[in-house]
Amino acid sequence: MNRIYSLLAACTLTSAFAQVTPISNTENEVLPRSLTPAERRIMGEYYANYSFGEKGIEVPPGGSIRCAAQWEEVQTLVITWTNQYNTIQSKIVDAAQEECRVLIACSDSNSVKNTLSNNGVPDVNLEFLEIPYNSIWMRDYGANTMYRNDVDSLFLVDWIYNRPRPDDDVMPEEHAAWHGVPLYSTTQAPSDLVNTGGNWMSDGLGTAFASELILDENDAGNPYQVTVKNETDVNNIMSDFMGITRYIKMTVLPYDDIHHIDMHMKLIDEETLLVSEYPAGVADGPQIEANLQYVLSNYTSVFGTPYKVVRITVPPSTTGSYPNTGGSYRTYTNSVLINKTVLVPTYRTEYDTTALRTLEEALPGYTIVGIDVDNSGQNLISLSGALHCITHSIGVADPMLIVHQPLEDTYDDVNPYFVSAEIQHRSGIASASIFYKLSLGGAYTQLAMTYSGSGNTWTANIPAQAVGTTIYYYIEGIANSGKIQVRPIVAPTGFWEFKVMGGLGIDELNGANMLEVFPNPASAMTCIPVSTPLDLEGRLTLCDITGKTVAVLHEGIFPMGESNYFFAANQYSAGSYLVVLESEGRKTTQKVMIR
Repeated sequence: MNRIYSLLAACTLTSAFAQVTPISNTENEVLPRSLTPAERRIMGEYYANYSFGEKGIEVPPGGSIRCAAQWEEVQTLVITWTNQYNTIQSKIVDAAQEECRVLIACSDSNSVKNTLSNNGVPDVNLEFLEIPYNSIWMRDYGANTMYRNDVDSLFLVDWIYNRPRPDDDVMPEEHAAWHGVPLYSTTQAPSDLVNTGGNWMSDGLGTAFASELILDENDAGNPYQVTVKNETDVNNIMSDFMGITRYIKMTVLPYDDIHHIDMHMKLIDEETLLVSEYPAGVADGPQIEANLQYVLSNYTSVFGTPYKVVRITVPPSTTGSYPNTGGSYRTYTNSVLINKTVLVPTYRTEYDTTALRTLEEALPGYTIVGIDVDNSGQNLISLSGALHCITHSIGVADPMLIVHQPLEDTYDDVNPYFVSAEIQHRSGIASASIFYKLSLGGAYTQLAMTYSGSGNTWTANIPAQAVGTTIYYYIEGIANSGKIQVRPIVAPTGFWEFKVMGGLGIDELNGANMLEVFPNPASAMTCIPVSTPLDLEGRLTLCDITGKTVAVLHEGIFPMGESNYFFAANQYSAGSYLVVLESEGRKTTQKVMIR
């Protein structure tokens, strides 16, 4: 049975704020993901007079805390029904209710039910909150799932919303109250932090990603009236409230007006990045690539190994336009993981077919649901957002955390294949197993895992297999409470796999070479790829057009293979420069324009 909560607006305005008229929602009004001109005009007065001290618990949670990843088990998908995108939201609800409860904030639940029914959506797993709202962009103003001691009590954390939309800003209070969990908020100085969910990506194990928007919006001169913070201050707040120990930030993109990373990047597991790919030299493609290479060159996954990258093509408009020529910011990375289902924004079949196949290969076993966000009358993408932007999720209250780095292909056909996993539940783990098979149509064989005797580590050995064999496997944990969880979450339909290879491959090595510098022209973080056939001594410099050295970018060993070096173009005056690579008596140069 549906429960309808008719609540008064949680936002109490001061008398000073009452003189500032916030942008309100109507049946016909559509607020974009970005600021409207009217909102820009009231920003200063709004944030000067609006009290943030009403939102939840204003001090850090304390103790050991963990921010959940988006691929973890979800109990509720939350959306705001604004009456403008009924077709899109009906499809979201239809797919999501197969996986979890859907909590819909709206002005009239009966109207929403009628619309859903008319669109063929059954009244299953649906709940409603009849409360005020301003916009559809739930991802940006919704709160984030957190756990104490990795898998213990659930709570939510919210930040100061970077839009003057008071009803949206207090929505997390309603979600927390509805679920009966605490809400913590970064609303009191010196922890008064502005942030937005579209610019947040967590691996569930202490690492988070963002664009440098997070620094800009909390720096001197910010329009939100929050205390000035440097990067260390921001990092400390994220550590205190979100349990983040490593906060990776990337240069903002020139053609993404909102600077939210969910418009071009997505973590799909602890070590894999799904990244938008433009045609060479187009729009934000060069800066995305530079940012990616910066990440790959300076950071590893939580397992200590390089991040894996899955590239997914960006579609243009029907006229062939990309964001640099007036096209909307179309993207497939703005997708939503809901337990065993992935909701993916779609545009046109000629591009969607390839993108959906890419996702099916990257996420085997998941149900991939495409939802068009580019139709006339339902053109959500024209407002700088898609499916991830208008949804948020709340994790289960009783999680089991299984962390495992999938085995890579091997040349070993003699020794067994060692499998290790960290498995946690608040009641403890009673047993764990590996299930493996040697063909897609074969039956799984169960192997008991052994507790290591310390920590949360469980291990087992898959027997050695003949050259040419592909091994498909997944892990299951059983808690003392009786809860059962598998990883991948889609097992046994989905699984990890590795192959027993037939012989060692030999890479063909080219001569030392400076590859193409990008982006070029440059205005921010710029990447210089260097490839060498073996470890070589050398020097990489940035020179002005006369050949005078401006900066030494690297001096010493260039390791065998391809490595990346960087400089911040915005630290130099606009004009022509030369990147010079000197090694083994050979000098190569490449011209770079800084704008």
